[in-house]
Order: sequence, then structure tokens, then C-alpha cells
Amino acid sequence: MIVGLDVGTTKVCCLVAEEIEDELRVLGLGLAHATGLRRGVVVNIESTVSAIVEAVRQAEEACGEEIREVIVGIAGTHIRSQQSHGVIALRNGEVTPEDVDKVIEAARAINLPNDRLILHAIPQEYIVDEQGGIEQPVGMSGVRLEVKVHLITAAASAVHNLVKCVEKAGLAVEAVVLQPLASAEAVLTEEEKQLGVALIDFGGGTTDVAVFLEGTLRHTGAVGVGGQILTSDLTVGLRTTMSAAERLKVHYGCCLAPMVPREEYIEVPGLGNRPARKLSRQVLAEILEPRVEELLEIINTELERSGLKPRLGSGAVITGGSALLPGLIEMADQIFELPTRIGYPRKLSGLSEEVYHPRLATAVGLVLFGRNLGAERPRSSPKNPFKKILEFFGRGL
Repeated sequence: MIVGLDVGTTKVCCLVAEEIEDELRVLGLGLAHATGLRRGVVVNIESTVSAIVEAVRQAEEACGEEIREVIVGIAGTHIRSQQSHGVIALRNGEVTPEDVDKVIEAARAINLPNDRLILHAIPQEYIVDEQGGIEQPVGMSGVRLEVKVHLITAAASAVHNLVKCVEKAGLAVEAVVLQPLASAEAVLTEEEKQLGVALIDFGGGTTDVAVFLEGTLRHTGAVGVGGQILTSDLTVGLRTTMSAAERLKVHYGCCLAPMVPREEYIEVPGLGNRPARKLSRQVLAEILEPRVEELLEIINTELERSGLKPRLGSGAVITGGSALLPGLIEMADQIFELPTRIGYPRKLSGLSEEVYHPRLATAVGLVLFGRNLGAERPRSSPKNPFKKILEFFGRGL
């Protein structure tokens, strides 16, 4: 079994799959409401553990098997990225897999504060004797091997607290994966990654950005605002409860007021014992529109900061729980000045149409990462399982 555990700000999703004849088949799915995270960081361990236990229980009931190990996604504004460079001498005159490991390890050897750790070291290109642009150097002849890598680091406390929550729920952590990387596995095509594409994962507490070009990750970023802020705005603007605001956003929300007929009315529950009121649906759009516009402008600034926006031939892909908000794609087209589409996760056998939703993109991506993890185990097996996690993903998967 391969189990992906997406621990988010508003939900915990547990997806169980198995690989049969090179095809992944979904065995079970569990979804639980979460309140223990804020902007991707654990702020209440007990609440987070409770949500994980509930999501795993549902998934176990669906698949009829006990879940022991999971692949966990992590995100948040504490995530940072930077470029690094490694170089080694080739002793045998030919590049071996061990040499690739060594040169990536050399690129990882940077001075980091004690409160940060490296999650991923993703090779951008290899250079053999000043010949660059090499994707796979194994077997090539030379005397010097270099690599340019994209390092993704995280706050050590955020990673350890997330792992602690999973372990308190009675599970072992097989790997920790950056959530937008996982989502990219689920929603992007290889052609898009080659031509250049920006993945925008519109989550509950954060919005994560990952830019791909020439088949590899080139830039990562995060904005500490997500779909939850839209619900909060509706709660204040409509003077209703959070649960009612969330329901109204999902069923009637739109972020472009001209798309909504003014004569269309909705019923808004009152606070306390106050009676429900009828309001034009356009009022929702007028509340949501400026906030979504602000968020997309921030994301556009992040894309421009990457320096890669002019090279994004495939445009942008928006996924995550809030990706289906009507008007979002149209507004993104205008603000990004890029062709934009909704990122649905790859269809897996056994995943019903009812739950085929962008909010499952990270969970599906974690399962896909798990399949890769099983196909390429590290040659060394440290006694410390958490060290194994970091070492494996440091190899550039």
C-alpha cells in the first residue's frame, strides 16, 4: 500500500492506493475537518492528531487494511528556496551513480541556521568538464562533475512538529514532501514542465507557487493567504457564521461581480437568534472580488520575482480547494497575462467522480511520489528513519 497524508489548514486527507501491473488503484479515502494548523504550521498538536486519526480511520474502513506508514505533505510561509552548486573530481574517468550522489551532497553542504533543514535538493543541470545542459550524466566520460541544484529548506520546528503529530496518531513517516511538488506530480504534464508553467496551489491557509521550466523545478514561493480568508471576509461582510459563510462561498460564490445576475437572491443565516435574510448573490461577489484580486496580484509579484514569467510558455495552472471558485480563472488570465487553467488531479483507478476535485491534488501527488520512492530506494539505510527521509529526498527525487 502507498498512503498519502495531506495535513492542511482546513482539512486532513488520507488517500490509500496500491500499484498493480504499473497502474495505481485507489483503495480508500478519508477526509476530516482540521483546525490545528495555521498557515501550514502546527499550532495545536492535539487537534491535529485528532484530525489525522479521523481521516486515517475513514481510509482504513474504506480499504479494509491497517495503515502503518504514510507520506506526508508540508507547506507554509516558512518554506524557502535558493540555488546551490556542487563540484567533485571523477576518480575513474566516468560518472557513476555514486558520483551523482556525492556531487549533490556537495551542493547540499551549505551553511544553514540551526533552525532550518533541507527538504529537497533538486538538480537543475549537470556539467561534465564544462559541458553543461546535461540531464543524466551517468556513464559519461570526464574528470570533473558539477551540478546546479534548487535547494528547498523548511523551518526545522515545523517539520518536527508535523512528524510528531503523525507519530502520535500511531503512524510512521516514510517521507516528507513539499506540497506544491506533490500537486505538480498530480496535475501537470511533462510538456507543460518543459515549456514552462507556474503551479498555484490555492489552499485553505496558504497559497503555494512552484515554477517549472525545461522539465525541472526552478522557483518556489508561498503566500500566507488562502481560501480561509475569503470565508472570513464573508463572515464579516454578511454578518453570519463561519460555517454558513463557507457553505455560501462554495455553492454561490463568484469573484467577478459582472458574472452574477443582480436579480438572483440567496438566503443568509443570521447570527444568534436573528432571522435569516435575503440578499442579492452579487453582494457575495462584491465581497470576494477585491480579496481575490489582491491575492492574485501578490502571486503575480511572486512570479515576476522569479524572473521566469516571460518564459512560461504553458501559462499557469491553479489547483487546490478554492480553484473552482467561479471567475477565478478569468481574473487570473487578466492579472497574470498568461493562459490559465484549473488543475484537476490525474485520474486514478478507483477514485470516484464525486471526489475527483482539485482539493485532492496534493494527496494524489503524494501517492505518486510514494510510487517513485518505492522504485528508487536509497542505497544506505540509516538507523534514524527521519534521517533516511531527508537523505532520500536530498538525492533530488
